[in-house]
Amino acid sequence: MVAAAIVLAPTPDGLPEEGKRVIAVAVLVIALWCTEAIPAALTSLVVVLALVLTGAVPGFPQALVGFADPVAYFLIGVLTIGLAVSQSGLAERVARFFLRRSGGSAHSLFFQLLLAFPLMTLLLPSATTRTSILVHVYEDALQLAEVPRRHPLSRSIMMALNSINRLASTIILTGGISPIVAAALIGGIDWSRWLLLMSVPYLALLSIGSLLIWLQYRGGFSVALKAVPLADPRPLDGRERRTLAITAGASLLWLTDSVHHLHPVAPALIAWILLLSPRIGVLSWTEFERRIGWSNFFVIASSLSLARALIDSGASGWIAGLIAAAVPQSSGQPVLVVVILMAASVPVRILIPNITGFLATTIPIAMSIGTATDVNPLVCGLAVMIAGDAVLYYPAQSASSLAVYERGYLTAPEIFRFGVLMTLVAFAVVVLVALPYWATVGEPLRMP
Repeated sequence: MVAAAIVLAPTPDGLPEEGKRVIAVAVLVIALWCTEAIPAALTSLVVVLALVLTGAVPGFPQALVGFADPVAYFLIGVLTIGLAVSQSGLAERVARFFLRRSGGSAHSLFFQLLLAFPLMTLLLPSATTRTSILVHVYEDALQLAEVPRRHPLSRSIMMALNSINRLASTIILTGGISPIVAAALIGGIDWSRWLLLMSVPYLALLSIGSLLIWLQYRGGFSVALKAVPLADPRPLDGRERRTLAITAGASLLWLTDSVHHLHPVAPALIAWILLLSPRIGVLSWTEFERRIGWSNFFVIASSLSLARALIDSGASGWIAGLIAAAVPQSSGQPVLVVVILMAASVPVRILIPNITGFLATTIPIAMSIGTATDVNPLVCGLAVMIAGDAVLYYPAQSASSLAVYERGYLTAPEIFRFGVLMTLVAFAVVVLVALPYWATVGEPLRMP
């Protein structure tokens, strides 16, 4: 009804008719994704059909543009790596190791996971790849420990994988889409400078987010985990060795992209092909078809189509204009300028599921407003990036979130509520941690 009302309402000044219709579609499908009124993959088909039937895009080729985006195939590739880790027995082996190290303590199991995030980022920069592997490892660990799927401990671990793990990737410039796109839009930031600027704010986000998860699910940490055998004498078999080799090879290619300049999807596709190849791989095509979770592909592809429609129709530019109109009144109050920019970016993040679309819309506007109000434009750009990157309101906003969501441990409303909490955390971290810290490393709030 809300979406229909938007379509029938008069078109606001400056907003193209197609843009208004895309916003109506976005309101409809985001509500469906957040409430789980229908399955997420089915909502993805609603996206395609609604974009065409409402006249938001000229036809089906434009509505299906996200299905040709490399990101959708990158997701399937890394999900295949995770599935191979599970099917080969590596996930169970690692899960037994973590359970033995935890000594039967739920707290220990949880904090081992949190410590693994920044450490694994150095080996596997992609949050989606890490999540696709770790979700199988910890699912096996929870099953071995006989912890029910909806137990608070299970949900705390999966929420950490869903919402906290991805933050570790943004600390390094080559850690994912968010830092690469943001650095390109801001300009003039190299690898070491990015690490210097982002390490403290994102470690604060990781720490506070982890504490929030512990507080939210603390009732589940009193459970005693079932003991597992003290030793695992079985040596690595051929399937495990091949899985390790292929995964390590893909990781090496991701880490050396500055040398070979391959798109991140290329190593994912190479690993995908090898893991399914006879004699080399560890998965049959039947196993892949049955267990890969195709809903992830449909959700991420349709969200990319929606993001492209918002940009091409002028809807995202119109929203950005509303932000620009509100901020100049705060000239002379630099902290207030930054806070207004972050607050105005929240509806943009909700409406644009794809982080690339969000960053491309908000960062140029934020930097322009910073220049106009004598606020450091780099600080403005980084602030809105953190405000958008630190939160997830629904699984379609992140490929790594989809990898967790499809396992059935978390509900969409549960993810949305935590996203609201992390919005407040992001605002607090920027104002209380990032702004003072950036000033000490040569990026003051006021322009010189």
